[in-house]
Amino acid sequence: MKKQTKAIRIQTAPSQNREHSVPLYLTSSFAFESAEQGKALFDETEEGNIYSRFSNPNVSEFVEKVCMLENAEDGIATGTGMAAVFASMAGLLKSGDHIVACRALFGSAHQIITQILSKWGITHTYVDASASEAEWEAAIQPNTKMVYLETPSNPGLELVDLKMLARLKAKHGFILNVDNCFATPILQTPIDLGADLSIHSATKYMDGQGRVLGGIVVGRADLIQPIRFFARHTGPSLSPFNAWVLSKSLETLELRMERHCRNALQLAEALDAHPDIDRVLYPFLPSHPQYALAKKQMSAGGAIVTIELGGGFERVKAFFDALTIPTLSSNLGDSRTIVTNPNTTTHAKLKPDEKAALGITPGLIRISVGLEAIEDLIEDFTRAVSKSAEIVKEKVA
Repeated sequence: MKKQTKAIRIQTAPSQNREHSVPLYLTSSFAFESAEQGKALFDETEEGNIYSRFSNPNVSEFVEKVCMLENAEDGIATGTGMAAVFASMAGLLKSGDHIVACRALFGSAHQIITQILSKWGITHTYVDASASEAEWEAAIQPNTKMVYLETPSNPGLELVDLKMLARLKAKHGFILNVDNCFATPILQTPIDLGADLSIHSATKYMDGQGRVLGGIVVGRADLIQPIRFFARHTGPSLSPFNAWVLSKSLETLELRMERHCRNALQLAEALDAHPDIDRVLYPFLPSHPQYALAKKQMSAGGAIVTIELGGGFERVKAFFDALTIPTLSSNLGDSRTIVTNPNTTTHAKLKPDEKAALGITPGLIRISVGLEAIEDLIEDFTRAVSKSAEIVKEKVA
């Protein structure tokens, strides 16, 4: 059976009411049939729901679907994507451990590694996404417990060779932890390429319409167990309602990603030909520095296009003012096209040298390409690029 069919047909077993669509289990706790069952559930000799901070039928259905899509053994859902990132680290790392991370990370992930884990005596080493296998290996220390990365990265769309890191993992025995949010399980399954864990901000493409927050970690069952222990006792639970929304949204994820990717590629091609844009980044553009790796590792280029405009923040403001279709927001993964300036939003808290290392310039713009008619998007973006260039030239003159 194909994954698309499974994503639609996997459901919590119907109740005595014979409902067709899975109901919402909006309950804080669950009753025991007997004292013996209560004891069995708590000592884990019997599986079942106890308390919605631990598990809930709606949450379990969502986790089961994502495990299926990612070819994972087990998983746990959380209230947000960053809760999933943090739980995947805090549940597995201890004082004295070392983490190797790709330098190209979302701002909050960077803060966790540098500001929070460091307080626990967990050290880190950053490596460039484009580093060679030898350079990655040189960063690995005897106490390296985990390698963490995003591929493609946010917002620079840098890729990391997962099969290469899987070879190093086999040699050195670390945990390979991959944020797969930008690719989704539809375009890339890191576990099939050697990763131990795959993380998603379900807020993004898994929801796809900007409605709910959620996160999920899936992977090896022996690693999910301590992550689940950490999450159950610290409480970053996914709400049953959000899980219900996300599980229903997974039914259309493949269809939506096909349109997202087709739109993104066509927009990237159109913008790449525009003379008033300094740079266009998209994994499936031949001009992308890691185009060959993208074609090998992903089935399509994703829905994010990053462009760089000359003229700094003044140009960015003029460009945003000239757009008529996209939403200006720091979110992504929506059915509606969204634009943001990472330098002043998602990565604003980074130091200037950290921004420079990630290629985050004042004129960088991240475009989350939506599902609108591509002809409308191309017309709107190309017109805004030209108009903003003219406005900046007039101000300089």
